[in-house]
Amino acid sequence: MRLQGIIGSVIMAVGGMCPLMRIPIIGNWNYFDIDQRLAIAFYLLVVIGLIGAFANKAGLIKLAGWGGIVLVLITLAGIYFKAHDSFSFLHFTKLINFGAGMVKYKWGWYVIAAGAFILITVRKPKVIMVSEVAEVK
Repeated sequence: MRLQGIIGSVIMAVGGMCPLMRIPIIGNWNYFDIDQRLAIAFYLLVVIGLIGAFANKAGLIKLAGWGGIVLVLITLAGIYFKAHDSFSFLHFTKLINFGAGMVKYKWGWYVIAAGAFILITVRKPKVIMVSEVAEVK
């Protein structure tokens, strides 16, 4: 459980630094380029996952994984709506969709999703009770 939590948290942390979206002329953006408040919340969840891994708390690790997934979905929705809102000054729907379509999602989201999946699949280790059996002769 501990190793799985550490690996999942590290993969999520690396995914936050990978390119998450591409904007023409500007280039690739990671979580800190998108929004610093979201990035701080994201890395706070990564730290919560690491704390849960070192404290052997499966519930805390799962909380970090599910929180990461929810935060990623909120971020993706925010990017989508911001891209469409940025081109709303145009009065033609096709031009708005064309302009918003220039913003491309990159492969970093898959890395974050892989780390979150590892975190949410953590299980508490089973405790096996061993009883002594008297030897009969």
